[in-house]
Amino acid sequence: VQLQASGGGLVQAGGSLRLSCAASGRTFNGYIMGWFRQAPGKEREFVASISRSGGNKDYADSVNGRFTVARDNAKNMVYLQMNSLKPEDTAVYYCAADGGYFMSKLASRYDYWGQGSLVTVSS
Repeated sequence: VQLQASGGGLVQAGGSLRLSCAASGRTFNGYIMGWFRQAPGKEREFVASISRSGGNKDYADSVNGRFTVARDNAKNMVYLQMNSLKPEDTAVYYCAADGGYFMSKLASRYDYWGQGSLVTVSS
């Protein structure tokens, strides 16, 4: 499956952005979808994941209550709505697809990755 993330940009602290990830190729609803981010000089970290049906979601503690993950299987899209953004949210955000059975926070579990979308939050 091919993934293409978009929607990043520059926003002031307290603002909002919505990232989108378009999937093509194999059956989209056969994959658990995840969002990860990587800040300069830091390791890639888990942000959020969503089950195949969209009924189950998981979030990193650092974004829980501020970010919302959603998917539209009819459109082969997954979204990350980011509210109350903080400067520490600045990173390149990646969408990823996991063909396994269980949702995971581990990047190594994900089989396919998009190219990343830069989010910069100014103070």
